[in-house]
Amino acid sequence: QVQLVESGGGLVRPGDSLRLSCAASGRTFSSYAMAWFRQAPEKEREYVAGITWSGRGMDYSDSVKGRFTISRDNAKNTVYLQMNSLKAEDTAVYYCAANYDGLTRDIGDYDYWGQGTQVTVSS
Repeated sequence: QVQLVESGGGLVRPGDSLRLSCAASGRTFSSYAMAWFRQAPEKEREYVAGITWSGRGMDYSDSVKGRFTISRDNAKNTVYLQMNSLKAEDTAVYYCAANYDGLTRDIGDYDYWGQGTQVTVSS
């Protein structure tokens, strides 16, 4: 079992930065690929970024590539999402998720989910 708790969301202006954190419980965190998804109002949940269990491989959706950076610290059981140059269209609830079978973009492949943290980008 892995329990995930996101934090770091908030209200920021366009162009600002935020860093989201996802703290995981359980001794097997380092065995899981981790990803961030987001869901805007009245839209489907979408993949944002993912990282392999080792941290050596990262993947980004086209909408955030070059602006967001995913990283992890297995010693701290935490995955991060550094978000720079935020835009209004980044407004959403951000969720972290864990997948034992490796890094994918498919929402259905993820075994565990956090409760989400709200990010609002508005002037």
